[in-house]
Amino acid sequence: MKYDFDELIPRRGTNSYKWDSAADAGVLPLWVADMDFRTAPCIMEALRRRMEHGIFGYTRVPDAYYQAVIDWFGRRHGWRIDKEWIIYTSGVVPALSAVIKALTEPGDRVLVQTPVYNCFFSSIRNNGCELVSSPLVRDGNTYRMDFDDLECKTTDPRTKLLLLCNPHNPVGRVWTREELLRVGDICLRNGVRVVSDEIHCELTLPGHEYLPFASLSEAFQANAIACLSPSKAFNIAGLQIANIVSSDEEVRRRIDRAININEVCDVNPFGVEALIAAYSRGESWLDALNAYLYENYHCLCDYFAEHLPQLSVTKLEGTYLVWVDCRALHFSSAELAERLLERQKLWLNEGSMYGTEGEGFLRINIACPRSRLIEALERLKTGVAECMQI
Repeated sequence: MKYDFDELIPRRGTNSYKWDSAADAGVLPLWVADMDFRTAPCIMEALRRRMEHGIFGYTRVPDAYYQAVIDWFGRRHGWRIDKEWIIYTSGVVPALSAVIKALTEPGDRVLVQTPVYNCFFSSIRNNGCELVSSPLVRDGNTYRMDFDDLECKTTDPRTKLLLLCNPHNPVGRVWTREELLRVGDICLRNGVRVVSDEIHCELTLPGHEYLPFASLSEAFQANAIACLSPSKAFNIAGLQIANIVSSDEEVRRRIDRAININEVCDVNPFGVEALIAAYSRGESWLDALNAYLYENYHCLCDYFAEHLPQLSVTKLEGTYLVWVDCRALHFSSAELAERLLERQKLWLNEGSMYGTEGEGFLRINIACPRSRLIEALERLKTGVAECMQI
């Protein structure tokens, strides 16, 4: 089946956070992580059927919802999940906050690997915990974990959790089996639970395989909490649906209590229907999407090689978020992002929002029609040329 990812769909004026947050209608936004593609047709059909019923009361999550999750992760990723392990909620960020509330006390330490998704910081802070960073190591045009540093920081008895990002946002790594095994062994030895944000798990490029952390061993599964959602892969973040998966009954009881305390225990009917449709009938669309994103990534790399050789594109293995090293321009991330927005009307994410290790970098969202990506790259080229003249 052919899906048209080249179609330019107007989003301005739809109360889009991505497009309508800029007052200037000329701004081209490649920042926040949602896509400029329509979701899968099977999801649109399911939502249309639900909408035509016309009554949108409080929603009971049916057995079909749980079965869709179980079947998808079993079929696509070889991970056996029991229905009892699944706790639904409204999003992965609320899920992370609830898990931290459930499994820590104020003053406990939570470990992250920076640069990393900025909402990790607020989820830790809002629960009265202390953030501890084990920075990733930039190695050529990619990143690796510092296992010696990770070992050292997990030995602190105040460190209760590791927030793992797999695939990693913003550096684009899809962690390998060997890397995940080392993380799991370190955390088990030191009594640190792994909370794995796997929201980008379906967005992997050829040659790279997402492995659910909890699927690697029974011991890891008992020590892990996974936060999952179809929202990134199927572009349905506004429908607010996500799942927390834990095989530990006591951990689930504590998380369920935290979800109710945080008042994120209810979901809307459209999110339920969208998840069932995505996981039951969305596989061919997702495969086509990943192929298109792979072509976009190569388009960007070719453009940088020809027109922006001063900047270094980090190798992308997963997600649709490209991490670019702009340190040769000798501007801070904030200054560079502001100049591009003001002068070129190009909105990108400044790297420093992902931790001090992101200083000098920009994050570019390539999940858009190719013509729009090329327009953004042209604006970036002009902006970089101006910076080089200063």
